[in-house]
Amino acid sequence: MKEAFGKTYSEAYDAFYREKDYGAECDLIQLIFNKYGQGKITRVLDLGSGTGNHACHLAARGYRVTGVDASEHMLNYAREKCAATDQKNPPEFHQGDIRSVKLGEKYGAVLMMFAVLGYQVTDADVLAALKTARNHTDAGGLLVFDTWYGPAVLNEKPGRRVLKIPTGDGYCLRTGEGTLNVEQHICTVNYHLQYFTEDKMISESRETHLMRYFFGDEVKLFLREAGFSFLRMGAFPDFDKEPSEDTWNVITVAKAE
Repeated sequence: MKEAFGKTYSEAYDAFYREKDYGAECDLIQLIFNKYGQGKITRVLDLGSGTGNHACHLAARGYRVTGVDASEHMLNYAREKCAATDQKNPPEFHQGDIRSVKLGEKYGAVLMMFAVLGYQVTDADVLAALKTARNHTDAGGLLVFDTWYGPAVLNEKPGRRVLKIPTGDGYCLRTGEGTLNVEQHICTVNYHLQYFTEDKMISESRETHLMRYFFGDEVKLFLREAGFSFLRMGAFPDFDKEPSEDTWNVITVAKAE
């Protein structure tokens, strides 16, 4: 299996999630900034920035945004996308591991959106990523991240999903199948990408993504160990609702001590 977010998967990433409302998610992020922030937040660090969808939206709203991602393929698309919008202050993007990157800068808020923290599957990796966030956050600054919610994952359980995406001269089928390791809180998702032209497959690739899901108490423990105080965990994107066994995604807000 290829590593997650290789060239083929990165090329199709935005098409896979074309219906994801990044603008609405950035509306929520701004509401969180306004409600929980100490003063006006102007600088934002986006850890695991991917193809830059959150970063570009926030930069267009006047924030000074820095993005970090491990995949150079994803970063190339992010840079091209943001450059095409002709923004006054486009995001800066850096290649790096969110468990260890050191930018030498502090930010009013740090984001880890679209289950970025879930890609840190061991306790050590989770804590390292959160400590990276803390090391780049002003005292009193915010950390905002979304994750898969353990009670819902165990209740609903992952299955087999097929997504068909039109391409210039055909279509792509993405088949995802997930299995659970309940002891380690990990879902293994195997993706199979098949590209077709006139119903003839012309290429294919496979990737395996390991995704950790989280429970409320362990999130609070990780945050405390990393130097944050827990503020709220709400359903995502319906932040005002409490998480339940039907809430696959939750969003958490914490403050840097």
